[in-house]
Amino acid sequence: MSAPSPELADFLYEHELAPDGEDCRWSALTGGISSEIWRVSTSRGDLCVKRALAKLRVASDWEAPVDRNAVEWNYLDFVGRIEGVRVPRLLAHDEPRGMFAMEFLPPEDHPVWKARIFAGHVDPEFAGQVGRMIAAIHSAGARDPQVPERFATDTNFDALRIDPYLLTTARAHPDLAPIITQTARLTQQTKRALVHGDVSPKNILCGPEGPVLIDAETAWFGDPAFDLAFCLNHLAIKARILPHRDALAGSFAALTDAYLANVDWERPADVEARAASLLAALALARVDGKSPLEYLSDEDRVSLRKAARDCVAARVERLSDAFAMLIA
Repeated sequence: MSAPSPELADFLYEHELAPDGEDCRWSALTGGISSEIWRVSTSRGDLCVKRALAKLRVASDWEAPVDRNAVEWNYLDFVGRIEGVRVPRLLAHDEPRGMFAMEFLPPEDHPVWKARIFAGHVDPEFAGQVGRMIAAIHSAGARDPQVPERFATDTNFDALRIDPYLLTTARAHPDLAPIITQTARLTQQTKRALVHGDVSPKNILCGPEGPVLIDAETAWFGDPAFDLAFCLNHLAIKARILPHRDALAGSFAALTDAYLANVDWERPADVEARAASLLAALALARVDGKSPLEYLSDEDRVSLRKAARDCVAARVERLSDAFAMLIA
């Protein structure tokens, strides 16, 4: 198809990503709820164009600032310079239009980690690589004096994560609201590192040289425990419902151990305690928050709700304890 809007085509021409006037082929990429993402085929090769949506594609009423597109560009630019961290190569940014272009990574040699897991390919070693990558980003962000101001995106993070995941879930469970709200407030108040905010298997590609991180529009200078908990939550929930539970348990442990072994900006036990609390609340949020997991059956939702409620109420401080409760 041709460009879905003249504005998108103009972006290509003005930034010399395609010859002026060329009728490029645009193909919509699926998987996201917060942006429109396009694979664009030009005479110079393929690339990816991303533009933030003002209203997210979910059943609930969920709006978020479109300037998060610039936040994502800044994040990818920063972490792409960290040794051992892989992200797509950036090509051009148009902040007024709320869009940017980056290299297109072919799915045949960059499959999505989530798809690999559902296909039965569960590799604890790869999960350990993810843990080391996240820790490397947090370590670098914790030490760069410009990061706190560059990523002072509290409003953005609150709109995309604190309210839809934690506070919405607290409102759905009044008896647990004091615990979940306390977790949310501690997360908001903890300012230690550069946080991606959406580290999940759907945003990690299995590249030839290791994990490639994408989709960073929720980036924020804040609590690194959020990234750890957010990713581990996906592994724990998948361990409940998929047949390869042992391999997923091994992946959970490998990611946790690799991450905590590389925490050098605070005591590992402190970040683990915050992550364990977040993990419990986030598991419940994937049933009763604004972004429920699409692959859970009604029976899965009922059983996960009970396990997550018990985990929240237990106020666990160890990630292994949270995992045990969430898969029970």
